[in-house]
Amino acid sequence: MLRQAGNGNIILLHDGGGDRTQTIEALPQIIDALRNKGYQLVSVSDLIRKTRAEVMPLLSPEERFEARADGFIFTLFQWSRFFIGTIFFLGIVMVSGRAVIIGLLALIEKLRPDHAAMPNPPPTVTVLIPAHNEESVIVQTVTSVLASDLKDLRIIVVNDGSADRTGELLDENFSRQPRVRIIHQVNRGKAAALNLAMSLADTDIVVTIDADTEIEPDAVSKLVRHFSDPKVGAVAGNVKVGNRSRWLTRWQALEYITSQNMEKRAFDLLNCITVVPGALGAWRKKAIEAAGGITADTVAEDADLTIAIRRLGWRISYDEEAIAWTEAPETAGQLIRQRFRWTFGTLQSFWKHGDTLLRPKYGTLGWIALPNIFVFQLILPLVSPIIDLMFFGSLLLWGLAQFRVTRLPQLWTSADVEKSLLFFLGFLLIDILTCMVAFVLERKEDWTLLIPVLLQRFYYRQLMYVVLIRSVKEAVSGRPVGWRGVEPEAPQRTSKAPPKPATAPVEGN
Repeated sequence: MLRQAGNGNIILLHDGGGDRTQTIEALPQIIDALRNKGYQLVSVSDLIRKTRAEVMPLLSPEERFEARADGFIFTLFQWSRFFIGTIFFLGIVMVSGRAVIIGLLALIEKLRPDHAAMPNPPPTVTVLIPAHNEESVIVQTVTSVLASDLKDLRIIVVNDGSADRTGELLDENFSRQPRVRIIHQVNRGKAAALNLAMSLADTDIVVTIDADTEIEPDAVSKLVRHFSDPKVGAVAGNVKVGNRSRWLTRWQALEYITSQNMEKRAFDLLNCITVVPGALGAWRKKAIEAAGGITADTVAEDADLTIAIRRLGWRISYDEEAIAWTEAPETAGQLIRQRFRWTFGTLQSFWKHGDTLLRPKYGTLGWIALPNIFVFQLILPLVSPIIDLMFFGSLLLWGLAQFRVTRLPQLWTSADVEKSLLFFLGFLLIDILTCMVAFVLERKEDWTLLIPVLLQRFYYRQLMYVVLIRSVKEAVSGRPVGWRGVEPEAPQRTSKAPPKPATAPVEGN
Protein backbone atom coordinates (compact mmCIF):
# COMPACT_ATOMS: atom_id res chain seq x y z
CA MET A 1 0.00 0.00 0.00
CA LEU A 2 2.80 2.43 0.95
CA ARG A 3 4.79 1.60 -2.18
CA GLN A 4 1.81 2.50 -4.38
CA ALA A 5 0.73 5.57 -2.38
CA GLY A 6 2.18 8.00 -4.92
CA ASN A 7 0.49 6.43 -7.93
CA GLY A 8 -2.90 8.06 -7.41
CA ASN A 9 -4.66 5.02 -5.95
CA ILE A 10 -7.90 4.83 -4.02
CA ILE A 11 -7.65 2.67 -0.90
CA LEU A 12 -10.89 1.00 0.17
CA LEU A 13 -10.82 -0.33 3.72
CA HIS A 14 -13.81 -2.67 3.63
CA ASP A 15 -14.29 -6.00 5.35
CA GLY A 16 -17.66 -7.05 3.91
CA GLY A 17 -19.32 -6.94 7.31
CA GLY A 18 -17.02 -9.61 8.75
CA ASP A 19 -14.40 -9.45 11.48
CA ARG A 20 -13.14 -5.83 11.61
CA THR A 21 -10.37 -6.42 14.17
CA GLN A 22 -7.45 -6.52 11.75
CA THR A 23 -8.70 -3.47 9.81
CA ILE A 24 -9.08 -1.41 12.97
CA GLU A 25 -5.66 -2.45 14.26
CA ALA A 26 -3.96 -1.64 10.94
CA LEU A 27 -5.56 1.79 10.39
CA PRO A 28 -3.47 3.82 12.93
CA GLN A 29 -0.28 2.29 11.54
CA ILE A 30 -1.28 3.22 7.99
CA ILE A 31 -2.10 6.81 9.01
CA ASP A 32 1.19 7.25 10.90
CA ALA A 33 3.23 5.78 8.04
CA LEU A 34 1.60 8.05 5.46
CA ARG A 35 2.14 11.15 7.61
CA ASN A 36 5.78 10.21 8.18
CA LYS A 37 6.22 10.20 4.42
CA GLY A 38 4.84 13.75 4.23
CA TYR A 39 1.31 12.99 3.14
CA GLN A 40 -1.59 15.02 4.45
CA LEU A 41 -4.92 13.44 5.29
CA VAL A 42 -7.78 15.69 4.19
CA SER A 43 -11.48 15.25 3.47
CA VAL A 44 -12.76 14.85 -0.06
CA SER A 45 -14.41 18.29 0.10
CA ASP A 46 -11.07 19.97 0.96
CA LEU A 47 -9.32 18.05 -1.83
CA ILE A 48 -11.68 19.37 -4.51
CA ARG A 49 -11.95 22.83 -2.89
CA LYS A 50 -15.64 22.53 -2.12
CA THR A 51 -17.55 23.20 1.06
CA ARG A 52 -19.03 20.28 2.98
CA ALA A 53 -22.52 21.61 2.23
CA GLU A 54 -21.73 21.51 -1.50
CA VAL A 55 -20.40 17.96 -1.32
CA MET A 56 -23.04 16.68 1.11
CA PRO A 57 -26.20 18.73 0.45
CA LEU A 58 -29.25 18.34 2.65
CA LEU A 59 -31.53 15.51 1.58
CA SER A 60 -35.02 16.11 0.30
CA PRO A 61 -37.91 14.34 2.09
CA GLU A 62 -37.99 11.73 -0.69
CA GLU A 63 -34.25 11.13 -0.40
CA ARG A 64 -34.48 10.86 3.40
CA PHE A 65 -37.17 8.21 2.99
CA GLU A 66 -34.97 6.28 0.56
CA ALA A 67 -32.01 6.55 2.94
CA ARG A 68 -34.09 5.24 5.83
CA ALA A 69 -35.36 2.41 3.64
CA ASP A 70 -31.79 1.51 2.70
CA GLY A 71 -30.80 1.60 6.35
CA PHE A 72 -33.73 -0.62 7.29
CA ILE A 73 -32.87 -3.14 4.57
CA PHE A 74 -29.23 -3.35 5.60
CA THR A 75 -30.21 -3.64 9.27
CA LEU A 76 -32.60 -6.42 8.30
CA PHE A 77 -29.80 -8.17 6.46
CA GLN A 78 -27.55 -7.88 9.49
CA TRP A 79 -30.19 -9.26 11.86
CA SER A 80 -31.07 -12.00 9.37
CA ARG A 81 -27.42 -12.96 9.20
CA PHE A 82 -27.22 -13.09 12.99
CA PHE A 83 -30.51 -15.01 13.31
CA ILE A 84 -29.73 -17.56 10.61
CA GLY A 85 -26.19 -18.06 11.84
CA THR A 86 -27.24 -18.47 15.46
CA ILE A 87 -30.08 -20.89 14.74
CA PHE A 88 -28.00 -22.81 12.20
CA PHE A 89 -25.06 -23.34 14.54
CA LEU A 90 -27.25 -23.89 17.59
CA GLY A 91 -29.34 -26.44 15.69
CA ILE A 92 -26.28 -28.34 14.47
CA VAL A 93 -24.75 -28.35 17.95
CA MET A 94 -28.00 -29.55 19.54
CA VAL A 95 -28.71 -32.27 16.97
CA SER A 96 -25.09 -33.45 16.91
CA GLY A 97 -24.89 -33.34 20.69
CA ARG A 98 -28.09 -35.35 20.96
CA ALA A 99 -26.75 -37.94 18.49
CA VAL A 100 -23.56 -38.35 20.50
CA ILE A 101 -25.46 -38.66 23.79
CA ILE A 102 -27.94 -41.17 22.32
CA GLY A 103 -25.05 -43.20 20.90
CA LEU A 104 -23.18 -43.26 24.21
CA LEU A 105 -26.30 -44.20 26.17
CA ALA A 106 -27.10 -46.97 23.69
CA LEU A 107 -23.57 -48.37 24.06
CA ILE A 108 -23.82 -48.28 27.85
CA GLU A 109 -27.20 -50.01 27.69
CA LYS A 110 -25.71 -52.71 25.45
CA LEU A 111 -22.92 -53.38 27.96
CA ARG A 112 -25.29 -53.69 30.91
CA PRO A 113 -25.73 -57.21 32.32
CA ASP A 114 -29.03 -58.74 31.23
CA HIS A 115 -30.84 -59.76 34.41
CA ALA A 116 -34.15 -60.60 32.72
CA ALA A 117 -34.90 -64.30 33.11
CA MET A 118 -37.96 -66.33 32.19
CA PRO A 119 -39.93 -67.36 35.29
CA ASN A 120 -40.26 -71.07 35.93
CA PRO A 121 -42.85 -72.13 34.96
CA PRO A 122 -43.33 -69.63 32.11
CA PRO A 123 -46.47 -67.50 32.42
CA THR A 124 -49.47 -67.85 30.16
CA VAL A 125 -49.64 -65.03 27.63
CA THR A 126 -52.38 -63.72 25.37
CA VAL A 127 -51.46 -62.17 22.02
CA LEU A 128 -53.90 -59.52 20.78
CA ILE A 129 -54.15 -58.80 17.04
CA PRO A 130 -56.54 -56.08 15.78
CA ALA A 131 -57.15 -56.40 12.04
CA HIS A 132 -58.87 -54.17 9.51
CA ASN A 133 -58.67 -54.97 5.78
CA GLU A 134 -55.54 -57.11 6.11
CA GLU A 135 -56.38 -59.99 3.77
CA SER A 136 -52.91 -59.98 2.18
CA VAL A 137 -51.05 -60.51 5.45
CA ILE A 138 -53.31 -61.77 8.22
CA VAL A 139 -52.73 -65.51 7.70
CA GLN A 140 -48.93 -65.16 7.78
CA THR A 141 -49.15 -62.97 10.89
CA VAL A 142 -51.24 -65.39 12.94
CA THR A 143 -49.18 -68.34 11.71
CA SER A 144 -45.97 -66.69 12.89
CA VAL A 145 -47.45 -66.26 16.38
CA LEU A 146 -48.49 -69.91 16.47
CA ALA A 147 -44.86 -70.82 15.75
CA SER A 148 -43.78 -69.17 19.01
CA ASP A 149 -41.52 -71.20 21.30
CA LEU A 150 -43.76 -70.16 24.21
CA LYS A 151 -46.35 -72.89 24.01
CA ASP A 152 -48.72 -71.71 26.74
CA LEU A 153 -49.93 -68.93 24.49
CA ARG A 154 -53.37 -67.80 23.39
CA ILE A 155 -54.31 -65.58 20.48
CA ILE A 156 -57.29 -63.24 20.16
CA VAL A 157 -57.83 -61.73 16.71
CA VAL A 158 -60.42 -58.98 16.37
CA ASN A 159 -61.66 -58.46 12.82
CA ASP A 160 -62.64 -54.79 13.04
CA GLY A 161 -65.29 -54.56 10.32
CA SER A 162 -63.01 -55.49 7.43
CA ALA A 163 -64.53 -54.94 3.99
CA ASP A 164 -62.17 -57.45 2.33
CA ARG A 165 -61.62 -61.19 2.97
CA THR A 166 -59.83 -60.75 6.31
CA GLY A 167 -62.63 -62.30 8.35
CA GLU A 168 -63.20 -65.08 5.83
CA LEU A 169 -59.50 -66.03 5.78
CA LEU A 170 -59.36 -66.05 9.57
CA ASP A 171 -62.32 -68.41 9.78
CA GLU A 172 -61.00 -70.66 7.00
CA ASN A 173 -57.53 -71.05 8.48
CA PHE A 174 -57.91 -70.76 12.25
CA SER A 175 -61.49 -71.49 13.35
CA ARG A 176 -60.47 -75.01 14.44
CA GLN A 177 -57.21 -73.92 16.05
CA PRO A 178 -57.80 -74.21 19.84
CA ARG A 179 -55.31 -71.48 20.72
CA VAL A 180 -56.92 -68.92 18.41
CA ARG A 181 -60.10 -67.02 19.21
CA ILE A 182 -61.60 -64.96 16.38
CA ILE A 183 -63.93 -62.04 17.10
CA HIS A 184 -65.87 -60.21 14.38
CA GLN A 185 -67.22 -56.73 15.12
CA VAL A 186 -68.43 -53.71 13.21
CA ASN A 187 -65.73 -51.16 12.46
CA ARG A 188 -65.07 -49.22 15.68
CA GLY A 189 -61.37 -48.43 15.35
CA LYS A 190 -58.15 -49.94 16.61
CA ALA A 191 -58.49 -48.78 20.23
CA ALA A 192 -61.94 -50.35 20.53
CA ALA A 193 -60.69 -53.58 18.95
CA LEU A 194 -57.80 -53.77 21.40
CA ASN A 195 -60.01 -53.00 24.39
CA LEU A 196 -62.41 -55.76 23.37
CA ALA A 197 -59.55 -58.24 23.05
CA MET A 198 -58.14 -57.03 26.37
CA SER A 199 -61.45 -57.62 28.13
CA LEU A 200 -61.47 -61.20 26.87
CA ALA A 201 -57.87 -61.92 27.89
CA ASP A 202 -57.60 -63.66 31.27
CA THR A 203 -53.80 -63.56 31.56
CA ASP A 204 -51.65 -61.13 33.52
CA ILE A 205 -49.50 -60.36 30.48
CA VAL A 206 -50.70 -59.47 26.99
CA VAL A 207 -48.69 -58.96 23.82
CA THR A 208 -50.00 -56.71 21.05
CA ILE A 209 -48.88 -56.97 17.45
CA ASP A 210 -50.11 -55.34 14.26
CA ALA A 211 -51.90 -57.45 11.68
CA ASP A 212 -49.18 -56.77 9.09
CA THR A 213 -46.33 -57.95 11.33
CA GLU A 214 -44.63 -61.33 11.65
CA ILE A 215 -42.64 -62.23 14.73
CA GLU A 216 -39.62 -64.46 15.31
CA PRO A 217 -40.34 -67.71 17.21
CA ASP A 218 -38.63 -66.44 20.38
CA ALA A 219 -40.02 -62.89 20.26
CA VAL A 220 -42.84 -63.39 22.78
CA SER A 221 -40.67 -65.28 25.28
CA LYS A 222 -37.98 -62.59 25.03
CA LEU A 223 -40.54 -59.92 25.89
CA VAL A 224 -42.24 -61.86 28.65
CA ARG A 225 -39.04 -62.58 30.61
CA HIS A 226 -38.81 -58.89 31.62
CA PHE A 227 -41.97 -59.19 33.70
CA SER A 228 -40.06 -61.17 36.31
CA ASP A 229 -39.29 -57.64 37.55
CA PRO A 230 -42.52 -56.48 39.27
CA LYS A 231 -41.70 -52.85 38.39
CA VAL A 232 -41.93 -53.47 34.62
CA GLY A 233 -45.21 -52.30 33.12
CA ALA A 234 -44.45 -52.70 29.41
CA VAL A 235 -41.71 -53.91 27.05
CA ALA A 236 -41.00 -52.67 23.52
CA GLY A 237 -39.87 -55.12 20.87
CA ASN A 238 -37.28 -54.64 18.13
CA VAL A 239 -39.31 -53.86 15.00
CA LYS A 240 -37.60 -54.22 11.63
CA VAL A 241 -38.78 -53.60 8.08
CA GLY A 242 -39.44 -56.88 6.27
CA ASN A 243 -40.19 -55.74 2.70
CA ARG A 244 -36.82 -54.33 1.61
CA SER A 245 -37.06 -54.76 -2.15
CA ARG A 246 -37.58 -51.06 -2.96
CA TRP A 247 -35.37 -48.07 -2.26
CA LEU A 248 -38.08 -46.39 -0.15
CA THR A 249 -38.59 -49.42 2.09
CA ARG A 250 -34.82 -49.90 2.41
CA TRP A 251 -34.56 -46.31 3.59
CA GLN A 252 -37.24 -47.02 6.17
CA ALA A 253 -35.32 -50.11 7.28
CA LEU A 254 -32.31 -47.84 7.80
CA GLU A 255 -34.43 -45.37 9.77
CA TYR A 256 -35.83 -48.07 12.08
CA ILE A 257 -32.29 -49.20 12.94
CA THR A 258 -30.55 -45.84 13.27
CA SER A 259 -33.34 -43.71 14.73
CA GLN A 260 -36.24 -45.53 16.36
CA ASN A 261 -34.48 -48.57 17.82
CA MET A 262 -31.33 -46.62 18.67
CA GLU A 263 -33.39 -44.15 20.68
CA LYS A 264 -35.22 -46.96 22.48
CA ARG A 265 -31.89 -48.46 23.55
CA ALA A 266 -30.77 -45.14 25.02
CA PHE A 267 -34.10 -44.31 26.66
CA ASP A 268 -34.35 -47.82 28.12
CA LEU A 269 -31.29 -46.93 30.20
CA LEU A 270 -33.06 -43.78 31.45
CA ASN A 271 -36.52 -45.36 31.74
CA CYS A 272 -38.17 -42.80 29.49
CA ILE A 273 -39.29 -44.75 26.41
CA THR A 274 -42.38 -42.97 25.07
CA VAL A 275 -43.60 -45.54 22.54
CA VAL A 276 -44.03 -49.27 22.94
CA PRO A 277 -44.83 -49.94 19.27
CA GLY A 278 -48.11 -51.44 18.24
CA ALA A 279 -46.15 -53.70 15.90
CA LEU A 280 -44.69 -55.60 18.87
CA GLY A 281 -45.06 -54.82 22.54
CA ALA A 282 -45.85 -56.62 25.79
CA TRP A 283 -47.92 -55.15 28.60
CA ARG A 284 -48.79 -55.93 32.19
CA LYS A 285 -52.57 -55.98 32.17
CA LYS A 286 -52.99 -54.32 35.56
CA ALA A 287 -50.72 -51.47 34.40
CA ILE A 288 -53.01 -50.90 31.42
CA GLU A 289 -56.07 -50.94 33.66
CA ALA A 290 -54.43 -48.53 36.12
CA ALA A 291 -53.71 -46.15 33.23
CA GLY A 292 -57.37 -46.15 32.19
CA GLY A 293 -57.16 -48.67 29.38
CA ILE A 294 -56.48 -48.05 25.72
CA THR A 295 -58.19 -44.80 24.80
CA ALA A 296 -59.19 -43.27 21.49
CA ASP A 297 -58.04 -39.82 22.65
CA THR A 298 -55.19 -39.90 20.12
CA VAL A 299 -54.47 -41.63 16.81
CA ALA A 300 -51.25 -42.99 18.34
CA GLU A 301 -52.77 -45.10 21.08
CA ASP A 302 -49.47 -46.93 21.64
CA ALA A 303 -47.63 -43.70 22.51
CA ASP A 304 -50.53 -42.45 24.65
CA LEU A 305 -50.69 -45.71 26.62
CA THR A 306 -46.91 -45.91 27.06
CA ILE A 307 -46.69 -42.41 28.52
CA ALA A 308 -49.76 -43.01 30.71
CA ILE A 309 -48.18 -46.14 32.20
CA ARG A 310 -44.77 -44.52 32.65
CA ARG A 311 -46.24 -41.51 34.49
CA LEU A 312 -47.73 -43.94 37.02
CA GLY A 313 -44.19 -45.02 37.93
CA TRP A 314 -43.91 -48.26 35.98
CA ARG A 315 -40.70 -49.17 34.18
CA ILE A 316 -40.78 -49.34 30.36
CA SER A 317 -38.13 -51.68 28.93
CA TYR A 318 -36.78 -52.57 25.49
CA ASP A 319 -35.65 -55.98 24.25
CA GLU A 320 -33.41 -55.96 21.18
CA GLU A 321 -33.74 -59.74 20.78
CA ALA A 322 -37.54 -59.71 20.51
CA ILE A 323 -37.70 -59.20 16.76
CA ALA A 324 -40.71 -58.50 14.57
CA TRP A 325 -40.83 -57.95 10.81
CA THR A 326 -43.33 -55.31 9.76
CA GLU A 327 -44.55 -54.16 6.37
CA ALA A 328 -43.38 -50.64 5.54
CA PRO A 329 -45.23 -48.32 3.12
CA GLU A 330 -43.97 -48.78 -0.42
CA THR A 331 -45.00 -45.44 -1.92
CA ALA A 332 -44.36 -41.86 -0.85
CA GLY A 333 -48.10 -41.28 -0.44
CA GLN A 334 -48.50 -44.25 1.91
CA LEU A 335 -45.44 -43.17 3.87
CA ILE A 336 -46.73 -39.62 4.27
CA ARG A 337 -50.10 -40.92 5.53
CA GLN A 338 -48.39 -43.22 8.02
CA ARG A 339 -46.01 -40.56 9.29
CA PHE A 340 -48.83 -38.03 9.52
CA ARG A 341 -50.67 -40.39 11.85
CA TRP A 342 -47.54 -41.00 13.90
CA THR A 343 -46.63 -37.32 14.10
CA PHE A 344 -50.16 -36.09 14.77
CA GLY A 345 -50.61 -38.78 17.40
CA THR A 346 -47.31 -37.84 19.04
CA LEU A 347 -48.41 -34.19 19.20
CA GLN A 348 -51.73 -35.27 20.70
CA SER A 349 -49.96 -37.42 23.29
CA PHE A 350 -47.56 -34.59 24.13
CA TRP A 351 -50.46 -32.20 24.62
CA LYS A 352 -52.46 -34.73 26.65
CA HIS A 353 -49.55 -35.46 29.00
CA GLY A 354 -48.02 -31.98 28.91
CA ASP A 355 -48.60 -31.58 32.64
CA THR A 356 -45.64 -33.92 33.23
CA LEU A 357 -43.23 -31.55 31.45
CA LEU A 358 -40.33 -30.52 33.73
CA ARG A 359 -42.14 -31.92 36.78
CA PRO A 360 -39.73 -33.66 39.21
CA LYS A 361 -42.54 -36.00 40.23
CA TYR A 362 -42.36 -37.75 36.85
CA GLY A 363 -38.58 -38.12 36.71
CA THR A 364 -37.01 -38.71 33.31
CA LEU A 365 -40.41 -38.68 31.62
CA GLY A 366 -40.85 -35.00 32.43
CA TRP A 367 -37.21 -33.95 32.29
CA ILE A 368 -35.98 -35.87 29.23
CA ALA A 369 -38.68 -37.65 27.20
CA LEU A 370 -41.23 -34.83 26.87
CA PRO A 371 -38.60 -32.09 26.30
CA ASN A 372 -37.05 -34.35 23.65
CA ILE A 373 -40.38 -34.47 21.82
CA PHE A 374 -40.93 -30.72 22.16
CA VAL A 375 -37.47 -29.64 21.00
CA PHE A 376 -36.44 -32.30 18.49
CA GLN A 377 -39.79 -33.38 17.08
CA LEU A 378 -41.62 -30.05 17.09
CA ILE A 379 -39.60 -26.83 17.44
CA LEU A 380 -36.45 -27.62 15.44
CA PRO A 381 -38.31 -29.34 12.57
CA LEU A 382 -40.71 -26.37 12.32
CA VAL A 383 -37.90 -23.80 12.19
CA SER A 384 -35.57 -25.85 10.00
CA PRO A 385 -37.34 -25.33 6.62
CA ILE A 386 -37.02 -21.53 6.95
CA ILE A 387 -33.40 -21.76 8.03
CA ASP A 388 -32.59 -24.23 5.25
CA LEU A 389 -34.16 -21.98 2.63
CA MET A 390 -32.41 -18.84 3.82
CA PHE A 391 -29.09 -20.59 4.44
CA PHE A 392 -28.85 -22.29 1.05
CA GLY A 393 -30.24 -19.17 -0.65
CA SER A 394 -27.50 -17.10 0.98
CA LEU A 395 -24.88 -19.63 -0.06
CA LEU A 396 -26.19 -19.44 -3.63
CA LEU A 397 -26.00 -15.64 -3.67
CA TRP A 398 -22.51 -15.78 -2.17
CA GLY A 399 -21.42 -18.24 -4.85
CA LEU A 400 -22.88 -16.11 -7.64
CA ALA A 401 -21.13 -13.06 -6.23
CA GLN A 402 -17.76 -14.81 -6.41
CA PHE A 403 -18.20 -15.06 -10.19
CA ARG A 404 -19.62 -11.52 -10.45
CA VAL A 405 -22.99 -12.91 -11.53
CA THR A 406 -24.91 -10.80 -9.03
CA ARG A 407 -24.35 -7.66 -6.98
CA LEU A 408 -27.09 -8.35 -4.43
CA PRO A 409 -26.19 -7.82 -0.75
CA GLN A 410 -24.62 -10.93 0.80
CA LEU A 411 -25.54 -12.41 4.15
CA TRP A 412 -22.38 -14.51 4.36
CA THR A 413 -18.71 -13.63 4.10
CA SER A 414 -16.11 -16.15 2.98
CA ALA A 415 -15.23 -16.76 6.63
CA ASP A 416 -18.90 -17.41 7.43
CA VAL A 417 -19.19 -19.89 4.57
CA GLU A 418 -16.05 -21.75 5.60
CA LYS A 419 -17.25 -21.96 9.20
CA SER A 420 -20.74 -23.09 8.15
CA LEU A 421 -19.43 -25.79 5.85
CA LEU A 422 -17.06 -27.00 8.56
CA PHE A 423 -19.93 -27.28 11.06
CA PHE A 424 -22.15 -28.97 8.47
CA LEU A 425 -19.49 -31.53 7.52
CA GLY A 426 -18.88 -32.20 11.21
CA PHE A 427 -22.60 -32.79 11.68
CA LEU A 428 -22.66 -35.25 8.76
CA LEU A 429 -19.64 -37.10 10.15
CA ILE A 430 -21.24 -37.45 13.58
CA ASP A 431 -24.48 -38.63 11.97
CA ILE A 432 -22.68 -41.29 9.92
CA LEU A 433 -20.66 -42.49 12.92
CA THR A 434 -23.84 -42.72 15.01
CA CYS A 435 -25.49 -44.77 12.26
CA MET A 436 -22.52 -47.12 12.25
CA VAL A 437 -22.80 -47.53 16.02
CA ALA A 438 -26.48 -48.44 15.57
CA PHE A 439 -25.54 -51.18 13.10
CA VAL A 440 -22.83 -52.51 15.41
CA LEU A 441 -25.45 -52.86 18.13
CA GLU A 442 -27.91 -54.73 15.90
CA ARG A 443 -27.64 -58.45 15.31
CA LYS A 444 -26.76 -59.59 11.78
CA GLU A 445 -28.02 -56.49 9.96
CA ASP A 446 -27.47 -55.66 6.30
CA TRP A 447 -24.71 -53.04 6.25
CA THR A 448 -25.44 -52.18 2.61
CA LEU A 449 -28.43 -50.23 3.95
CA LEU A 450 -25.91 -47.58 5.05
CA ILE A 451 -24.68 -46.80 1.53
CA PRO A 452 -27.35 -44.18 0.69
CA VAL A 453 -27.49 -42.74 4.23
CA LEU A 454 -26.86 -39.11 3.17
CA LEU A 455 -29.48 -39.26 0.42
CA GLN A 456 -31.90 -40.93 2.83
CA ARG A 457 -31.33 -38.24 5.44
CA PHE A 458 -31.97 -35.46 2.91
CA TYR A 459 -35.16 -37.12 1.59
CA TYR A 460 -36.55 -37.82 5.05
CA ARG A 461 -35.78 -34.28 6.16
CA GLN A 462 -37.97 -32.81 3.42
CA LEU A 463 -40.66 -35.44 3.95
CA MET A 464 -40.92 -34.75 7.66
CA TYR A 465 -41.21 -31.01 6.99
CA VAL A 466 -44.37 -31.71 4.99
CA VAL A 467 -45.74 -34.15 7.56
CA LEU A 468 -45.07 -31.95 10.60
CA ILE A 469 -46.45 -28.78 9.02
CA ARG A 470 -49.59 -30.67 8.02
CA SER A 471 -49.89 -32.13 11.52
CA VAL A 472 -49.55 -28.74 13.20
CA LYS A 473 -52.05 -27.26 10.74
CA GLU A 474 -54.59 -29.97 11.59
CA ALA A 475 -53.95 -29.54 15.31
CA VAL A 476 -54.44 -25.76 15.13
CA SER A 477 -57.60 -26.13 13.02
CA GLY A 478 -59.17 -28.31 15.70
CA ARG A 479 -60.58 -30.73 13.15
CA PRO A 480 -60.81 -34.29 14.52
CA VAL A 481 -58.47 -36.81 12.91
CA GLY A 482 -59.41 -40.44 13.36
CA TRP A 483 -57.60 -43.70 12.75
CA ARG A 484 -59.62 -44.58 9.69
CA GLY A 485 -59.06 -41.17 8.12
CA VAL A 486 -55.32 -41.63 7.90
CA GLU A 487 -54.91 -45.38 7.77
CA PRO A 488 -52.22 -46.37 5.23
CA GLU A 489 -52.83 -49.01 2.63
CA ALA A 490 -51.22 -52.34 3.43
CA PRO A 491 -48.33 -53.04 1.07
CA GLN A 492 -47.96 -56.47 -0.45
CA ARG A 493 -45.38 -58.91 0.85
CA THR A 494 -42.36 -59.56 -1.32
CA SER A 495 -40.21 -62.62 -1.76
CA LYS A 496 -37.08 -60.53 -1.14
CA ALA A 497 -37.88 -59.75 2.49
CA PRO A 498 -35.51 -60.98 5.23
CA PRO A 499 -36.02 -64.52 6.52
CA LYS A 500 -39.27 -64.97 8.37
CA PRO A 501 -40.07 -67.34 11.24
CA ALA A 502 -40.85 -70.94 10.43
CA THR A 503 -44.55 -71.60 10.08
CA ALA A 504 -46.56 -73.66 12.51
CA PRO A 505 -49.06 -76.34 11.54
CA VAL A 506 -52.61 -75.06 11.46
CA GLU A 507 -55.53 -77.26 12.28
CA GLY A 508 -58.46 -77.28 9.94
CA ASN A 509 -59.30 -75.17 6.88
